[in-house]
Amino acid sequence: MSGTVILKWGGGLITRKSNLCEANYGVIDSLSEICRRFDKNLVIIHGAGSFGHLKAKKYRLAEGNIPGIDQNTGVKEVRNDMLELNSIVVKSLQNHGLSVMTYPPHKWATGTGPNFSGELPVHEGITVVYGDVVDDSEKGFGILSGDDLMFRYATELPNVKRAVFAIGGVDGILRVPPEHAKPEDLIEVWSPQMEFEGEHASDIDVTGGIGLKAARGAMIAEKGVDVLIINGEIPERVLSAINGQSVKGTRIVSGNS
Repeated sequence: MSGTVILKWGGGLITRKSNLCEANYGVIDSLSEICRRFDKNLVIIHGAGSFGHLKAKKYRLAEGNIPGIDQNTGVKEVRNDMLELNSIVVKSLQNHGLSVMTYPPHKWATGTGPNFSGELPVHEGITVVYGDVVDDSEKGFGILSGDDLMFRYATELPNVKRAVFAIGGVDGILRVPPEHAKPEDLIEVWSPQMEFEGEHASDIDVTGGIGLKAARGAMIAEKGVDVLIINGEIPERVLSAINGQSVKGTRIVSGNS
């Protein structure tokens, strides 16, 4: 095998985000089948969806330690819930005959944002990591987003061919919120100079939604890596994207190219 692809399974794609801790098994299995048909090294970074965001919001975990709030319970619950979702993802991949190793970030990473600390673990088969509650030297703890994991894996591993964000429900970055979008509102090539009205479920999502994906995608593209945001509910589209073929979605460029 030659080359590596970094693939994000969005939390809103692999879970039913409005129902607490409900995985979307059909989507997870369809993505695992696509990975079985891919012949290069693969790093999968999955989001939290309803397994992380709802409780993280309740306990205000993204803000770090807040006196007077029992956040230790929240930290434990979210980490355990994420281990459960991660187990579902890993079992699906293994059921498709794939060699998989998973590395819970709270065991090896500290700090939040794209410059978090920790040596990136890698498996020769499929590497799986995910957004998690991690220790933080300043705040006590915080939310390490899968999008920040995407940045470091895509820019620090050798011979990365591309980074693909597979999201749920939309074909890529849209000029207007999804409920108002028409086919022509898909932005096929996006750079940081371009504005869009992405929908962010701030009552649920604690890590920044599509805006953070776009920002980290541009940072990755600046390092010379191809970046795509696509609809992960269409399996063949995911396979085409990770293989580097032309596909409907949004290609992200740094703005410097």
